[in-house]
Amino acid sequence: MRTHRRNSKNTVLAVAAVAALSMGLTACGGTDDKGRDEGAAAVSSSASAPADAAAAPAGQASGTTGTTGATTAGATTTSGGAATGGKGAAQAAAKPAGATSGTTAGKTPSCTFKDMKVTMRKADEVPTEHIELTATNTSGRTCRLDGYPLLAFGQIQTAKDIPPVAKSKPGAPVVLQSGTAAYANVRVANGGAHEDNKVVTSFSVNFFTGSEPTEGSVDVKAPAGGLAVDEAVAKTGYWTYELRNGADEF
Repeated sequence: MRTHRRNSKNTVLAVAAVAALSMGLTACGGTDDKGRDEGAAAVSSSASAPADAAAAPAGQASGTTGTTGATTAGATTTSGGAATGGKGAAQAAAKPAGATSGTTAGKTPSCTFKDMKVTMRKADEVPTEHIELTATNTSGRTCRLDGYPLLAFGQIQTAKDIPPVAKSKPGAPVVLQSGTAAYANVRVANGGAHEDNKVVTSFSVNFFTGSEPTEGSVDVKAPAGGLAVDEAVAKTGYWTYELRNGADEF
């Protein structure tokens, strides 16, 4: 009888132990499942984070590009303006002494023989085919040098008119401040041994007022020995600030 009670007690204890063990296992299993779920969620969150992080820099890069584009556009505009200004300054600096705008030139009085000193020199060639005229404004005022030199090799009344070369005409009027000069290239002969040349010791240079010749002229002395001129082939260039290759070669 005492033995039967002991066995019953042991049986109850064993059942209680099994139940406790079962509950423990169930609790552990729940904890593992929850941990597994939380871990999976964490992994999922971690996996999506890089994508979000990558998207943010892309947005920032786009914003930066937009700002840079605007800045670049502004810089281009500013640069263009600066370049244009620079170009304008360079052109102004490149103008010959005495050069003015067409509007100003139109209001400037024409140079007359009283305003000008004219000299000549032979070109470096044998025999002489060309001479260069230099007209200097000695008037003490600014004047406009119109057209080309009106040349008379010999007596003005009988001398042949020397025609101008159209390609040497400048694009703008030649305006000379006091003390400045203009130039003209003149062909006087073709250099042939049998040309119908005449030797002159001096010649006359007259000027235009607009398109009309003025009264009076400047007498220019030829070098020692005189200057051989063939009026049949003689030509003159227009007055220019400086002689130009091509335009003043004829």
